[in-house]
Amino acid sequence: QVQLVESGGGLVQAGGSLRLSCAASGRTFSSYDMGWFRQAPGKDREFVAVISPSGGNTYYADSVKGRFTISRDNAKKSVSLQMSSLKPEDTAVYYCAARAGIWSKPSLGFGSWGQGTQVTVSS
Repeated sequence: QVQLVESGGGLVQAGGSLRLSCAASGRTFSSYDMGWFRQAPGKDREFVAVISPSGGNTYYADSVKGRFTISRDNAKKSVSLQMSSLKPEDTAVYYCAARAGIWSKPSLGFGSWGQGTQVTVSS
């Protein structure tokens, strides 16, 4: 298991940028896929992005492709989500998540979750 703590959420105007960070504890961080998910009020949690243990592979939801960038620093045990060209529909609580193993879909298998950080995009 890995413990995760997100930070960096806040209020931003449409078109603006925000960077989320997730700090992890545990000795095996570099062996986990790391992901970001989000949940808007009244909606199901949805996949945003995932990055492989080495950082060499990434995958994004179509809704954020080209606007969001996921990255990681294994030495610092952290993963980030750089969000640009933000839209009001990006408003949600954003969660950092970790998974071990090999999964057939980018959104499956995440067993460790942070507490979430609120992102609000005003129009």
